[in-house]
Amino acid sequence: MNRILALDMLRGYALAAIMLDHMPVGVLRGYTLANFAVFDAAELFVLLSGFLVGLVWVGIEAKQGRRAAQWRFLRRAGQVWLALMAGGILLALLSRGLFAAGFPHTAVWSEYARWIVEFPLGYVVTLGTLWMQPNLLDVLALYVILLAVTPITVPLLLRWPWAFAIGSAALWAVSVPLNLHLPNQRVEGGLLFNPFAWQALFHTGIAMGAFRKKFMPVLLRYRTLLTAVSTVIVIYSLGMAQLWRYGPEGKAISDVLWGLVGPVDKWSLDGMRYVAILAASWLVAVPLARPLGWLAQTAPGRALAVIGRGGLITFVACVLLSVLGDALMNTPGHTDWQRRLAVDLWTLGTLWLVGVLAERRSARKGRA
Repeated sequence: MNRILALDMLRGYALAAIMLDHMPVGVLRGYTLANFAVFDAAELFVLLSGFLVGLVWVGIEAKQGRRAAQWRFLRRAGQVWLALMAGGILLALLSRGLFAAGFPHTAVWSEYARWIVEFPLGYVVTLGTLWMQPNLLDVLALYVILLAVTPITVPLLLRWPWAFAIGSAALWAVSVPLNLHLPNQRVEGGLLFNPFAWQALFHTGIAMGAFRKKFMPVLLRYRTLLTAVSTVIVIYSLGMAQLWRYGPEGKAISDVLWGLVGPVDKWSLDGMRYVAILAASWLVAVPLARPLGWLAQTAPGRALAVIGRGGLITFVACVLLSVLGDALMNTPGHTDWQRRLAVDLWTLGTLWLVGVLAERRSARKGRA
């Protein structure tokens, strides 16, 4: 129970961090994961999503067969696509309404508000074909693609894991030129979240969920070594993210750390971000498992778990609340930090309330 609650809590934290990170002048965005690591909530969301796919897939396949698992996740891809459509339309309408009411905002591109009114059919078609991915919802577009290929990729991963890992890494290595050829609205070409690269993290999560009982006993034999290496990587990541804040001396050290790694590209899943989140995952899952379980039982942990269990509903809500919160923070004459903090807390509370309502809705459907 604790392990499941902890996963829900981490997923809820990822959604809350995504929301806070996309409110440019928010107060709490200065304390999210992105400020303390070289990766951010996007990696956490994709890795956890893959892990949960692995957990659920092996359970369904064991009880109902592979075909049932394939259909389950193909349907899930369709559900995520519908959430993307609903979220994209609501996002544009909300932005339009806020501009009309005199609430400026920068969390989302202003052109969506114009297109939804002037070219509604074109907006819906380009959104539905993934030719356009509105910012804030672009990770959801990535998730549609990753889930849509699971009926093919997961059986291959389960049967030939090491060959699959080599193939996934090879695809990642050539991901940039491949992505450029995907039809898209971006001048640069391709999707912002490169699916040929991010599939590596997603399938890593699937493997972690599907093979955990087989591989964890082996990995635990090297627990001390893996914990030491992971700690060094996480501290290095922390130094990259934080040292520049501590004067010229701290910035000089930070520059050295960044120089040793080189440019870190989020959109094509840089290797440093990949390694850093895996190292953090080991620390959370093994040496910090008990503290994580305790945290999941606290009131904030349970509140985040409610958000995490809300799934697609809370994801769309976190995106809409990002835009609404940003608009409220940018109200002329009301930009002091106390107001911005109050808006942060209000959006978090509202996101939790949406999670509660989504959970009750799910419970009612389960009883029906």
